Parts: sequence; structure tokens; C-alpha cells
Amino acid sequence: MTMTAPAPCPDYPWIKSYPPTLDWAAAVPLYSVPEMLQKTVRNFSSRPAFDFLGKRSTWGEIGNQVDHLAAGLQKAGVGKGTKVGLFLANSPTFLIAYYAVLKAGGTVVNYNPLYSVKELQHQINDSETDMLITLDLRMLCDKVQDIVTQGSRLKKVVVARFADLLPFPKNVLFKLAKGGDIAQLPEAEWVVWYHDLIRNDGKANPVAIDPLEDVAVLQYTGGTTGVPKGAMLTHANVVANTEQAMKWLGQGGFGEEKMLGVLPFFHVFAMTAVMNMSVHGGFEIIALPRFDLDATLKLIAQKKPTLFPAVPAIYNAINNHKHRDRYSLKSLRFCISGGAPLPVEVKKQFEQNTGCVVVEGYGLTEAAPVLCCNPVQGENRAGSIGLPFPGTIIEIIDPEDRKTPVPTGKEETDNVLIDGRLHTGDIAIMDEDGYCYIVDRIKDMIITNGYKVYPRNVEEAIYLHPAVEECIVAGLPDPSRGEAVKAWVKLREGAAVSERELKDFLEGRLSKMEVPRTIEIRQKPLPKTMIGKLSRKDLLAEEAARKQG
Repeated sequence: MTMTAPAPCPDYPWIKSYPPTLDWAAAVPLYSVPEMLQKTVRNFSSRPAFDFLGKRSTWGEIGNQVDHLAAGLQKAGVGKGTKVGLFLANSPTFLIAYYAVLKAGGTVVNYNPLYSVKELQHQINDSETDMLITLDLRMLCDKVQDIVTQGSRLKKVVVARFADLLPFPKNVLFKLAKGGDIAQLPEAEWVVWYHDLIRNDGKANPVAIDPLEDVAVLQYTGGTTGVPKGAMLTHANVVANTEQAMKWLGQGGFGEEKMLGVLPFFHVFAMTAVMNMSVHGGFEIIALPRFDLDATLKLIAQKKPTLFPAVPAIYNAINNHKHRDRYSLKSLRFCISGGAPLPVEVKKQFEQNTGCVVVEGYGLTEAAPVLCCNPVQGENRAGSIGLPFPGTIIEIIDPEDRKTPVPTGKEETDNVLIDGRLHTGDIAIMDEDGYCYIVDRIKDMIITNGYKVYPRNVEEAIYLHPAVEECIVAGLPDPSRGEAVKAWVKLREGAAVSERELKDFLEGRLSKMEVPRTIEIRQKPLPKTMIGKLSRKDLLAEEAARKQG
């Protein structure tokens, strides 16, 4: 089955900018997600697939474990449409469980390991999750036990031993040194041990999957109300986006590239750009359970990955590491930045420090997720999110009638699904060559004295100051202006600058309305989300709490 792109319209400005080796209108093959792994196991069985804290697995070994887990899940009651939650840190278990659930006919529901019990309970009920797969770590299992004892629709919790994922002697040392981190689970009907579940012949019953209709993943994303909502991604959605991303990367490197996996796999960016792209291309995933700056630098220097998807805050943290020069980062060939706007200065510095190419892309959960990216082979425009992916149409829509595309160069926005269009809620422009630029999120736009201020524009100007390491800009309620612009700034180690000096620096670079009324300079890093994005939401919550208390 293939998806044929619409015939390229001569009015699409990006067509003339497309890399000569890539056809925007090329058909995209559609099939079930498990078939992607099966093809790689056939072609690259003996090639390394996963390096987790020094323990390596081949694609043949990964495929074998997927077969046994899929058969075990079916015997445990998983069938067509059964919702199975993955409550896991980055690990081979995540990849194996993801593909085994889908091979068994189930639907994957990704869970954030940092969610509170209340948030987990809401998602379990909303998604109708009946089974959860997790690791025997207290930080995970303590929450699961609370959920079960408080009453839940969960029927089974499959528990894998973290120590089994480690090489010798780390597996022994972990039990001795980190025994307190291992959960003590009761002998209960709801507890199913992973090692017991996979004791079978590895022959799962074939499941007929309709790629266009059957939901592969329920991916939860925060909405404008702050309540996470489940986006239904079909097998075709997931496969098509992976195929598009692989076409964008180019056909070289199959079975040879090394993918650095420090972004959390439960997030849709890492699901596609790290995990599924690696499965499709037979790349080796070199992963950490979570992002740690020092551990990441050591991993790059020792394991020499070639591909590194990350969020801007991670690239910025590497730029500003005081001992960065001690680590060789020259193995990095290609880096994909997503999840948040990439400041131009951060991009330039990282490329200078590593010699690799950093391309900024853009997507959202509902789109599975990538929509456009700067070309790997072609003009890589700093500040732009690039060109639409193959077969993808990007339009800037007039918010008044919610239908009419506006001319290139004009900013508009909307945030609903109308007439088959997915409206993203972003303020954007498209230039005459088809390159797109996100000005800002509509919900983050600041209105001060009736003047529109876009935080990203202010942040870009602040990042130009050599003393600045991190910054976030937001609007705070103001009785006379409606909103006042405030900036939170974390300085580089050893640097010093005052609020007055920063304001003076910004004059001439920003209009009077854009210069922050208040600049709060902090010594500690600014708050970040689980994926590593700078968190404007947390700072606004701090301000609200400060005002109340």
C-alpha cells in the first residue's frame, strides 16, 4: 500500500527549493509498524541495534525478544485494540515493548515517568489502559502500587528487572549499591514478571492490521487547557512520518549510523526521530535512561554517535559546559533540533564547537509529528524551520474566515481542525522560497499597550549578549498595560551583567515595547520539562505563587 502525494501545484513555493535528490510528490509506502522492524531484522540481523550503558544487542536479538514478548502478551489477553501503557525510562525494554504490543495487535499508550499519581490515574482512565509495562525501579513502581491500591481499571502490570538490562559486572553492582532503588513488589495477581511472560515459543498469532484505520499509538499532549489529550496515531501515521524522515535524511548509512538517544522515548519527537528512524534504517541506538549533561558528553566521546536529535536547551547546555573541550564531539554528523525554537546563536555555536550540521525542524503530536525541516542537502536557513516534508502541504491561513491562504510573508494563525486542515496555533510566515518561520505560539504572544510582542523575538536578542546562557520571556498581568514583558536570564559561569546593562544592550535591537520591563537574573539553570525544553509554564506558575503568597 502506498500514499500518493497530491500533484505538485506550481504555486507551492517550496517546490523550487527542494533538494534535487528528493521528490516532494514521491509516493510514501504504508504498512503496519511491526513490519518496519521485521524488514530490519531480515536485512541487519547481526548488526548492533542497542547499546545501553555498555550492554549491546543486535537487531536479530531485538527481533527475537519482540516475538517472545508479543506471544506472551497475547496469552495474557492482549488483542486487537487492547490499550497497553509503557511506563518506562529509555531502555531496550521500551523499544521491545513498543513493537511487541503492536505485533500482538494492541495499541501503545505512552506515559511520562515524571507524572504524578493523579495525572497517571487520569490518563489510565481516559485512554482505557488495562495493562502497564514498567521497570522494577521504585520511582516507577511506587506510583503504580499507589494507583492499584487506590482502585484502578489496571488489570496487569508487567515488570522487567532493570539489572537484567546491564552488562556484567554493572548488573551485580547495581543490586549491591542501588538496592534501595529497586521496588519491593507484592505477590499479587496484578503483578506479572517480564521474564515469566517471555517464556514461550515466540510464535505470536498473526493479527490483521489496517494501517489506515487501526490506532498504533495514543500519544498524550498538553492542550491549551493544560489537560493532556490523547492523539490517535494510526499505523499509517507513524510509518508515513518515519518514511518521510528517512527520505529527508537520505538513503545512505543504512545499517551504519549511530543514533544518540537521550530524548525520552515516550515523547513523540524521540519516538520518530530516535527510535523509529533507527529501526527503519538499522541504526544502532546508543541510549541513556535520561538526559544527563556529563554522561552525554562522555557517551559522545566514547561511543562516537553520528546522529543526535535534541531540543535547543540540550545543545545550549553542551555549548556552555565548562569542560566541553575535554570531549571529542567530532563524530556528530547531523543533528536535528525540535520541540522548541532554536536560537540562531545556539545553532551557530554548536556547529562551530562540533563541526556538524544542525537543522531545525517543526512538528506537533497530532501530525505524528514532523511537518517540515531544513534540508540536509540544500540550503539550511538559520531561524527557519525549513521546507514541508514530502507530500506535506503547509498553508498560512487567514484567521478571520479560517479558510483562505494568505500571501507569503504575512503572519497569521489559528488553532482548530477545519475542512481537513490541522491548524497548529502558531504564528508563522512563509517566504517566497517556501521556507517557514515560526514567529511564536499564539498563546505565548504578549499584548502590551495594544502592541504585539513575540517572546521568541525578544529571546533571540537577549541570546546575542555574550554573558547569557539561557533565557525565557513571558508576559505578566499589568493593570496599566494589560501585560508587561519580563525576561528570566541565567548567565554563563563566571559572567556578570546587571539588569540595567542588559536593557541598554537591547535598546536598538528591540523596539521600546519589546524591551523587558523586568529582567530577573538567576544563578541556577532555568526550569525545564522532561524532554529538556525550557519551561515558560513553570516560571509563570512561580510568579502566580509569588503574587498570592
